[in-house]
Amino acid sequence: MIEKEFDIPFIADLALREKQIQQEYRPIIAVHKWFARRPGTLFRGLLLSEFGDPPLRGSFYKKNELSHIKIADPFMGGGTPLLEANRLGCDVLGFDINPMAYWIVKQEIEHIDLKVYSESASFLRAELNKHIGHLYRTRCTICGRIDADIKYFLWVKFIMCEKCGEQIDLFPGYLIAANSRHPMNVLVCPSCGELSETDSRKHLGNCHSCQKALSLNGPAKHNRCECKHCGNINEYPKSSLGAPSHRLFALEYHCASCRTSRSGRFFKAPESGDHEKYYEAERRLAGLSSPFIPDDEIPTGDETNRLLRWGYRRYKEMFNARQLFGLALSADLISQVSDIRIREALATNLSDLLRYQNMLCRYDTVALKSLDIFSVHGFPVGLVQCESNLLGIVDPRRNKCIGSGGWANIIGKYRRAKTYCDRPFEIKHFDRGKQVVFIHGEWIGDGRAEGEAERGRGIDLRCENSAVTNIPRESLDGVFTDPPYFQNVQYAELMDFCYVWLRRLVGFGRPEFALPSTRSPHELTGNEDMKRGLEHFANGLSSVFRRMADALKPGSPLVFTYHHNDICAYFPVAVAILDAGLTCSASFPCPAEMGASIHISGTGSSIIDTVFVCRKTGSFPKRWLADSPLALAQIVSGDLELLKAGNVIPTQGDIKCIVYGHLIRHAIWGLRQVWKKDEDLVTRLMKVPSWIDRFGGWPIIEGYLKTAIPLNLHGPLFAVRDSTTTYGEVEDEISF
Repeated sequence: MIEKEFDIPFIADLALREKQIQQEYRPIIAVHKWFARRPGTLFRGLLLSEFGDPPLRGSFYKKNELSHIKIADPFMGGGTPLLEANRLGCDVLGFDINPMAYWIVKQEIEHIDLKVYSESASFLRAELNKHIGHLYRTRCTICGRIDADIKYFLWVKFIMCEKCGEQIDLFPGYLIAANSRHPMNVLVCPSCGELSETDSRKHLGNCHSCQKALSLNGPAKHNRCECKHCGNINEYPKSSLGAPSHRLFALEYHCASCRTSRSGRFFKAPESGDHEKYYEAERRLAGLSSPFIPDDEIPTGDETNRLLRWGYRRYKEMFNARQLFGLALSADLISQVSDIRIREALATNLSDLLRYQNMLCRYDTVALKSLDIFSVHGFPVGLVQCESNLLGIVDPRRNKCIGSGGWANIIGKYRRAKTYCDRPFEIKHFDRGKQVVFIHGEWIGDGRAEGEAERGRGIDLRCENSAVTNIPRESLDGVFTDPPYFQNVQYAELMDFCYVWLRRLVGFGRPEFALPSTRSPHELTGNEDMKRGLEHFANGLSSVFRRMADALKPGSPLVFTYHHNDICAYFPVAVAILDAGLTCSASFPCPAEMGASIHISGTGSSIIDTVFVCRKTGSFPKRWLADSPLALAQIVSGDLELLKAGNVIPTQGDIKCIVYGHLIRHAIWGLRQVWKKDEDLVTRLMKVPSWIDRFGGWPIIEGYLKTAIPLNLHGPLFAVRDSTTTYGEVEDEISF
C-alpha cells in the first residue's frame, strides 16, 4: 500500500531531476504541449507502491505487469497518470471535459508506424521547402552567399504618434543579444536601425554605421512612449486601433559556410531582399482561400482579456502573413495524407507547432532562442516578438536541429516520443553519472509494432464531464489524478489557441470537436471573468470525487496531487473528500514543478505538491496524527528531513504548502464523523477553516518551526525532534 511503501526521498530525488528537463525523462510529453504536467516518476512510484512488489527502489527499474488492474483518471489533462498505468499493463479509463486534453492523450497512447510517419513527415518538409523555403533564406554579410538559413526574425511593435503622425518603434531596450552565448553584445542603433556589437554594456560606444551613441534603454516603458520627432508622450495599447503593427528590424541566421571559421552567432539588419520576401508572403496569402485558417473571434476571459486590450479580435490576427501562409500550406498537405493515424499525428504536430509560429513569441536575449507563447501560462504580449523559421534548420553533419520552433524540431521531438513508447526507460543516477535503464517488456500504447501483446490492454478515453459519467460501482482498483489547481492555469482559454486550428483540420464529424471552443461552464478552473469561484470549484470537485468513490472497490485508493499558495483553495479539496465519504490516510510532499520555469521563477510559488491518498477504509501510522500545532510541526519537520534526503531544499513557499496539505488531512479526520454532505455548500465550506482555526493554522505552526531552528534553507533542515523515522515503519496503526 502507498501508505507503507511510498519512498519519499527516492521519488522526490527522481521527480526533482525529471522536472529540470522533463523531455529527457518522459519524451512522451513532446507529442503536444499541455500545462503543469506532473512528473511521470511520481505516478510510477505511486502505482508501484500500491500494486507492485516491494520495495519500491527494486521494482522501479524492473518490468512490471499489473494486468487486471483498472485505473481511472477523471481529470486526465496531459495524461501522465494514465500513461504510467498503461505502461505498467493496467486497463485505463480517462475523462476530460476539454477536447484538447482528450485529443492529446489519444495521440500519446495510440501506436503509430514510425517508419511511415517519418517518411510522411520528410515529404511534408520537402514540399514546404519547395514552395516557401526561399522565404526563410537571406544573404550572409560575411561570405555573400544568398541562401543562408534564417533562424529568427525579430519584430518590434510600433504606433503612430498622435500629435505629429510619425512612426514610433516601441523598443523597451535596444539589446538584442547579450555576450553569453555570443562573444559580443549586439544592439540595434536607436538612430539608424543598424546592428552594432560591443564587448561592454557599461561603455557602449557609438553605432558602427552612423557613429551616433548606442543605448541600452528604449523609449517604451509602462505603456508610455515619447515620440523622438515631437516629444509627445503616447500611450499604448489602444484596443480601438485593432491588432498591433510590427516592423522587421533584425535577423539571426545560420551560414553553413562561415560557421566553422567564426565563433558566435550571425546577426544582421534586414535588407531590401528580406523585406521583399515578406511582401511576397503577403501577396500569396491575399490570393489564398484556405479553409484551415481560423476566423474565430477571441472571447473574453481571464487570460484572453489581455489580447483584447491589445486590439486582437480574432485568433488569426496573432500571426503574421508568412506564418499564416506557411501554416495553411502545411494544413493542406496534411489533409491529403491517406493513412488516418499518420494524418492525425501530423495534424497534432501542426497544432503543437502553433505555439512557436505566432507573433506573441519572444526572443531570449541570453539563451538566444525563441520563447514559445506558452513559456508562461498565459498570453504575454511583448513589444519585441520573434518569428521562427517554419521549416526548421537541420545540421546534416550532426543530424541535429539548429534553432527552435520549426517543423524539423517538432518532428524530431515527436519521433523520440513515440520511440519511447515502444522502448520506455528510467534514468538511474550515481555519484558520478547516470544510466539509462530500458525496461524491457514494458510499453505504452494500444498495440505494438510486432503485434498485440499476450493480453490486450483496455483503453477507454472519454471527452466528457467525469461528474456525470457512468462507471459501474466497485469496478476500479484505483483513481490517480492531477486535478485543476483552482485558478492557477486557464486551460481552456489557452488551448483554444490550438483548438481553432485543429478543429478545422481533423474535427469534421467528430463529436468532441462539435463546439467552437474548448470552454465549458462545467470546467473546474476558477475564472473571474466567467464568475467561477471557490463554490463552483468545490461543487464540481465534490461531484467528481463522489462519482469516483462509488466506482472504487472497497479499500481502493483515490490519489491526487495538489498545491496552491492560498489556503482557501484547499477548502474545496477537503469538502470534496468528505462529501465522497473518504478519509485522507496520507499526505506526502513531492516536487512537481521546475523552480526555474519562467512562470514560477522569482514569484515565491511552491514547486512542492501534496500527494493526498484517500480511502473509504484503511489504516495509517498513529504518529501521523497530530493533536496540536506543535505535533503537526514535528510531522512537517519529518517531511523536510525526508525531502532533504532526496536532495530537495524546500523554500518558504514549499514549506507553507506542505503545512497546508497536513492541515487539510487533519481537518478531514476531525470532521469526518460529524460531516453532513447534504448541508448547503457555503456551510460545508466554512466548516473547514473553522476547524483549522480551532486547531491552529499556518502562523502558529510556522512559529514552532522557527522557534525550533531558524529558517536556514542552505544549512540543516528543521530539527524539531531528535529523530525521525521513515514512512512505513511497523508501529501502532489507526484504522478507519
